[in-house]
Amino acid sequence: MNFSTKSHWEDIYKNKMPNEVSWTQETPQTSIDFLVSFNLPKKAAIIDVGAGESKFVDYLLSKGYENITVLDISKNAINKAKRRIGVSSEKVKWLVTDINEFIPNNKFDFWHDRAVFHFLTNKDSISRYSKMVSSYAKNFVVGTFSSEGPKKCSGLDIHQYDEISITKTFENSNFKKVESKRVDHKTPFGTIQNFIFCSFTAT
Repeated sequence: MNFSTKSHWEDIYKNKMPNEVSWTQETPQTSIDFLVSFNLPKKAAIIDVGAGESKFVDYLLSKGYENITVLDISKNAINKAKRRIGVSSEKVKWLVTDINEFIPNNKFDFWHDRAVFHFLTNKDSISRYSKMVSSYAKNFVVGTFSSEGPKKCSGLDIHQYDEISITKTFENSNFKKVESKRVDHKTPFGTIQNFIFCSFTAT
């Protein structure tokens, strides 16, 4: 049987609670700090890709952002997030799609990716993603496992990055790096995962 990425993530979000997966954050502070650094207006178009059940969207709604898109491969994850948020979820555009198949129909003022990009492990998918972000994002923040972080997540291989490699991947004639930093994420199990976060802006 061929492995299905979608089925894998649907099963995860069907069968596990937030405290049973390593990526859960009660407050996505690093993501919030990067967003604040760009000083965007409340009408800014914002997308959170591979969001799962992340509470980043909760923060965006609480601060009055009006143009929010949340994307994930798992319908179960999206539905859980909707139920958690309640009636305010109607203010959000929800997309269930594989990031490898995503074709944006508009540009975004802020593109947020925590722990999605590192699941792209072949050159073609990495290149496609880099070009897509460069074409459709005015400001971009990506967080991946660092060279000192895990080599797998949820049983899947990942691609580790350091400041040099993540910058080389996304910095081009359209994008320049703004900031990068290492962050230790404490999982619900009490273990530590080291991330590299990097932000870029259109030139």
